[in-house]
Amino acid sequence: MQTKKIVNDGNRTVDEMLEGILAAHPRHLKSAAGSPRSIIARDGPRQGKVGLVIGGGSGHEPTFLGFVGKGLADAAAIGNVFASPPPDPILECAKAASGGAGVLFMYGNYAGDVMNFDMAAEMAAMDDIEARTVLTTDDVASAPRDQRQNRRGVAGNFFIFKAAGAACDRMLSFDQCERIARKANDHTFTMGVALSPCSLPQTRRPNFEIGPDEMEIGMGIHGEPGIARGKLKTADEITDEMLDKILDEMAPAHGDKVAVLVNSLGSTPLMELYIMNRRVKRRLDDIGVSIHATWVGNYCTSLEMAGASVTLMHLDAELQTMLDHPCDCAMFRAG
Repeated sequence: MQTKKIVNDGNRTVDEMLEGILAAHPRHLKSAAGSPRSIIARDGPRQGKVGLVIGGGSGHEPTFLGFVGKGLADAAAIGNVFASPPPDPILECAKAASGGAGVLFMYGNYAGDVMNFDMAAEMAAMDDIEARTVLTTDDVASAPRDQRQNRRGVAGNFFIFKAAGAACDRMLSFDQCERIARKANDHTFTMGVALSPCSLPQTRRPNFEIGPDEMEIGMGIHGEPGIARGKLKTADEITDEMLDKILDEMAPAHGDKVAVLVNSLGSTPLMELYIMNRRVKRRLDDIGVSIHATWVGNYCTSLEMAGASVTLMHLDAELQTMLDHPCDCAMFRAG
């Protein structure tokens, strides 16, 4: 059975979405000349500043293009639904973001993205633009802790991009921006739960099967298998199961600070997210960990998938400063 979607032509969904986004946010966004999949911040790239280019497949909005703007990313390369952007739009993003101080490439750790961003970095070098890559690997469920380099990047992108963008906006050196980006990634931990599948606009068929009374802990944002499937539990039980794994790895001490993100995977409403956030707050209070800031809502989605994720960033003074740094993007503002 096909799913219902408000689309015209499934094969033109991304391009029509981008046309609508640019129409809605002309103060923040533009596309590069001749490269409609290269979305550029109108206020951000400037001489002497390290550029920040993010990107990946569509279907995760507001990730990636929603985080393009002053104080965060300078540009985002946009791929087809759940598919990496090819090298050419990435290169155009690098050119637009380059202020002569180098360009950071940041994106989730997926094979197609790695291949195409690496190719774009080689192409940028031929234009005398130095590009360095920092992969996001916050998905605790996707590999053991001793194989963190193999993990996927998921909703923790929000915190990691935010910290890196602040470092760039503060005109720090290329080395310092790269260091802070890697530190932000190392301090960020995410775990998700899926309740029902999503469907691609081209096929309009569910991308995985799950029973009406089942849930899956640890499923990825493209429907990658999780670590445990079982009967649907209560909000508190689900949140506890995810937090147990995050806190076991993070190992915060009494008095430490964190930032919290409770994220919808697409169709899970704010009502349910705030119920989960209530439990996150109680659990952190119980172990003496204070919450510096909380975000609840759609930040890294998977089309219309039902489910949610919890992300914690383990803060120190430097990362807290980066999170608090002002930014003004099409779909996110701070400060």
